[in-house]
Amino acid sequence: MTPVVYTPLYSEYFALRDKLTTPLVRTGRSRGRPTQGPTLIAGVAGALTNDIAPGDVIVATEIRHLSRAGQGVTLCSGAELVAGELRRLGMTVHLGPMVTTDHVVDSSEERARLAATGAIAVDTESGLLAGDDAQTVVVRVVVDTPALPLRRVGMPARGVRALARLRRTAPAIDAWAKAVGERELLLAAPRSFCAGVERAIETVERALERFGAPVYVRRQIVHNRHVVNDLERRGAVFVEELDAVPEGNLVVLAAHGVAPAVRRQADERHLRVIDATCPLVAKVHHEVRRYAARDTTVVLIGHPDHEEVIGTIGEAPEHVIVVSNPAEAENVHIPDPANVGYAMQTTLAVEEAAETAAVLRRRFPALTGPRTDDICYATSNRQAGVREIAAQSDLVIVLGSQNSSNSKRLAEVAEAAGTRAVLVDDAGELELALLAGAKRIGITAGASAPPELVDNLIRCLSGLGPVSVTENGTLTEDVRFALPKEVSQP
Repeated sequence: MTPVVYTPLYSEYFALRDKLTTPLVRTGRSRGRPTQGPTLIAGVAGALTNDIAPGDVIVATEIRHLSRAGQGVTLCSGAELVAGELRRLGMTVHLGPMVTTDHVVDSSEERARLAATGAIAVDTESGLLAGDDAQTVVVRVVVDTPALPLRRVGMPARGVRALARLRRTAPAIDAWAKAVGERELLLAAPRSFCAGVERAIETVERALERFGAPVYVRRQIVHNRHVVNDLERRGAVFVEELDAVPEGNLVVLAAHGVAPAVRRQADERHLRVIDATCPLVAKVHHEVRRYAARDTTVVLIGHPDHEEVIGTIGEAPEHVIVVSNPAEAENVHIPDPANVGYAMQTTLAVEEAAETAAVLRRRFPALTGPRTDDICYATSNRQAGVREIAAQSDLVIVLGSQNSSNSKRLAEVAEAAGTRAVLVDDAGELELALLAGAKRIGITAGASAPPELVDNLIRCLSGLGPVSVTENGTLTEDVRFALPKEVSQP
C-alpha cells in the first residue's frame, strides 16, 4: 500500500517537490485518479466565508463534486488526524466540506450560495481526483476569500504566500504517508461512560430541561473536555468556586464530591444545590466521617491534588493523611498506630493501590479498612480490559482528558504491560508518528469519555487504510444509579 500525493497545478507541485519524501504526482485537472487507496491532494483553494483568512489551511471532511451530471460526495475519513498534525505545526486549520466545481468561483453571490450548504472552501480538482474508499485526504491553503477575490489587487502576493505555506505542510504530509497501512483494531470492554458519569451528566441535562439555562456547575461535572463543551453549548455555566454563582441561583456539584465547607458556602449564598456526587465517592466520604467519629487516623490512598481527594480530606482534615504510593506508605507517620484505618480514591490503578495498602497493613497491624474495596467497579473493569488488549497490541490508544485520573491510570496499566500507550482527548490529538509501524492497535476510553469518541477514532484510522475491528472481553456493566431527587421527581 503506497501512499501518493497529488498536486493539480505546476505551482503546487514545485512548492512541494523538494520537501516531501512521499511520491508526488502532478495531475492537472482533467486526469482521473488511477488507483484506490490512501491519497492526499495538496494545493490551494478559495474560502467561502470571511472568517477563513488567506494562508489558513483547509482539510476537507468530505468532497462535494458539483457537475452538470449532478452532485457526488466523497468522505475523507482521515481528515481529523491530518488536521491535528498540521495544528501541531502551528498552522490555523479549518475542517469542513470542500466543494469541487467545473469553473472558478469568484463572485460573492456564488460563494454565499455554496457557503449556505455548510461548505467552507472551493476548488476545481479534488472531486475529480478523489477515490470512493474514504481514504482521500485534501489539504488546501486558502488564496482568496469573499472579501479578497481572485481578481483583486494583491492576488499575486497572496498566491506566493499561500504556496510558501503549502511548503510548510510537508512534514505533516510525510507523517500521514508513514502512518498509512492496514490495521487490526482491538477494542477493550468495557470502556467509556460508567454509571456515576452517566448520572452526573444526566443530572445537568435534566436540570437544564426542568429549570432552564443557565445552570451553574462547580468545577467540571466530569473530567472530560468534550462533555463540558457540549453542556456549555446547551446552557451550563462551569465555575471554579461558588462565589462566581449569583446568590439564589441553582448549582450542581460535580461527580468528584466536595468538602462540607463547600456545602456551607452554598447555604450562606442561598444557592439551590443539586448534588451529582458519584455514590461510590460518597461512600468514601462516609467512611472518613465514620473513622473521624471514633478519633481514628485515616490514611487516604490517593493523589493529593485530585478533586476527589481534596473533597474527601475536607470531611475531617485533622484526621486524614494522604499517601500516593508504596514508597510514601513506607515512610508515613501515624500518631497512634493502634488506631488507624485507610480509605482509597476510587480511580486509582488497582495493582499499585493494593501494594500501597499491603505496605500499610504490614507496618500497622491494627489497620482497619473499608468493608468493600473503594476503587470503583468501573475503574477495575476498565483496567482489566486494557491489560488484556495491551498484551496483543503494538500501541494502545486511551481516549480521555489529561485531568481524568481513571483515564491516566489506563495508559499506565498498558505501559506496565510493556506496550506503548498514549492518552488523547480525541483523534485530532493523536500524533501520526505513533501509528507508523503499528499494525495492531488497542483502543479503550476512560469512564468519563463519551463512547462516540471511540467510533470517531475507528473511522479516522480507516482513512489510513483498511481496518478490522475486534471486540475484546465479554464483561458487561448493568449498574445504574438513581438521579438526585431534584431532577428525578415530576
